[in-house]
Amino acid sequence: MQPSSWDMAVGPVITQAIAEQRLVGAVVLVVHRGQLVLRHVAGLADREAAQPMTEDTIFRLASLTKPVVTAAALALVDGGRLSLDDAVTRWLPGFRPRLADGEVPEIRLRHLLNHTAGLSYGFMEPPGSAFHEARVSDGLDQPGLSLQENLRRLARVPLAFRPGEAWRYSLSLDVLGGVLEAATGQTLPDVVRQLVGEPLGWRDTGFTVRDTGRLATPYADDTPVPRRMRELEVLADAAAPEMATRFAPSRVFDPGSYPSGGAGMVGTAHEMLAFFEALRSDSGTLLPPTWSRAMRQNQTGELPIDLQGPGWGFGFGGAVLLDPAAAQVPHSPGAWQWGGVYGHCWLVDAAQELTMVTLTNTTIAGMMGRFPDDLRAAIYRHLRG
Repeated sequence: MQPSSWDMAVGPVITQAIAEQRLVGAVVLVVHRGQLVLRHVAGLADREAAQPMTEDTIFRLASLTKPVVTAAALALVDGGRLSLDDAVTRWLPGFRPRLADGEVPEIRLRHLLNHTAGLSYGFMEPPGSAFHEARVSDGLDQPGLSLQENLRRLARVPLAFRPGEAWRYSLSLDVLGGVLEAATGQTLPDVVRQLVGEPLGWRDTGFTVRDTGRLATPYADDTPVPRRMRELEVLADAAAPEMATRFAPSRVFDPGSYPSGGAGMVGTAHEMLAFFEALRSDSGTLLPPTWSRAMRQNQTGELPIDLQGPGWGFGFGGAVLLDPAAAQVPHSPGAWQWGGVYGHCWLVDAAQELTMVTLTNTTIAGMMGRFPDDLRAAIYRHLRG
């Protein structure tokens, strides 16, 4: 079979990343105008076992969990069971974090959804901070930890700011997971399965691994050649070595680990593509168009989105491009994107009728830096001729 024009335009970026050992393995899927135009699978799911990557390889999804749980929450809002203006304490009466001066401000569900609640993540906090002293989990480590205990620990940490006054990436989706459980009387995995998984016909994407033989082995890219992750892994950002993310890859196998609404799911590229494409097309499969569009619209005004830089706002579940020139990216205004720290990135550009999902098993190179930048650049060069 002759390679398609998309294969010829985008494939070399993926092939080169694998050949140069920047990535161990990857699955890249692109839909344009409702058609699957690129399905590129490369490298190895497990290098030491010589297990090839396949289209149905299962990955630890990390922050790709966030838009899924967001969509479930908005389905409950649409059904009248929740309101964006609900106080979190309506559903979680004991969750009352304070400001530094001791005041207990009101956190609303919309603050959780757009990361303006004043909460934080451990990888954004320096060693010795109150966050680390409280032993809060980011939802990627501490196998066996319950949600109730993690929320108790999180509530002891002072808020970074009054809710609504700034943007900070945080554990807010884990708190939202607790809200969904309290509002429905169900577990978060059941809520997500009923509101997202079943409408999309998912078989492998959820909070537990259906087939462990297809689960990709995670690798860390902090050495010249990515190395297999250890049971307890602490990876620092080269640009900010005092900040570090803690991983426990075995967490997904421990039934006592709480279902992290921000980082706890596993899944396949095709099933995640179906999710993003349903939202891109405003199909109504998951949400009425009013809500799927709201996910892709800026919900944070002019607040700086520090993890993205100039030209970006934040919607529900991902960043929203406001000014391509300021952001120095080729996307259309309104493009919606984010990633996952285990090595993933996704992009929805409704103006171009484009959806891209890239899942790799290489942290952090698959999420940010040269590979995703080159990949998106190649996609847009081909798209615009």
